[in-house]
Amino acid sequence: MEAFLISLSTVALAEMGDRTQLLSLLLATRFRRPWPILAGVFAATLANHALAGVIGALIGHQLKPAILDAAVGVSMVGMSLWMLKPDQLDENDGKRTQKGVFLTTLVAFFIAEIGDKTQIATVALAAGYSNVFAVVAGTTCGMLAANAPVIFLGNAFAGRLPMRAIHYTTTVLLLGVGFIFIYRAIH
Repeated sequence: MEAFLISLSTVALAEMGDRTQLLSLLLATRFRRPWPILAGVFAATLANHALAGVIGALIGHQLKPAILDAAVGVSMVGMSLWMLKPDQLDENDGKRTQKGVFLTTLVAFFIAEIGDKTQIATVALAAGYSNVFAVVAGTTCGMLAANAPVIFLGNAFAGRLPMRAIHYTTTVLLLGVGFIFIYRAIH
């Protein structure tokens, strides 16, 4: 349960203001069809994070627990600092509409997740925890928790969110998680 909850909270926090959340906003305002967008986000995230989880598990089995905790801790600290640089969406992202809303979302989201904070977090968490299923379920649920409100509310609240405060709060929370893992590695 710990692997699921840490994975869910880490990705939900890391996703705040991320380019994939901005992509969700773009898709929601462009297509105004939340259910196929949410389904595309779910399918793309599940596929992307499952692959990342397998890679993380393979790496994790090669390392000692203290090294794993240290690696996860350092990656969380790195992600927390990454949160201080907000992502911006390229103007051309998400504009392919010929294949339908679901397919457009699926492809755009899968590609946007490659090398993203949440994918890197999934690799690190899967390396640190022995339950890849719990990690992937947690990271996928975290992605949905962060993106579903954006998808359903569209741009109604986009200009009203205090993104700077969200980024700073997320930075502090991810730093805390990172330091917990580093502490576990030392002791």
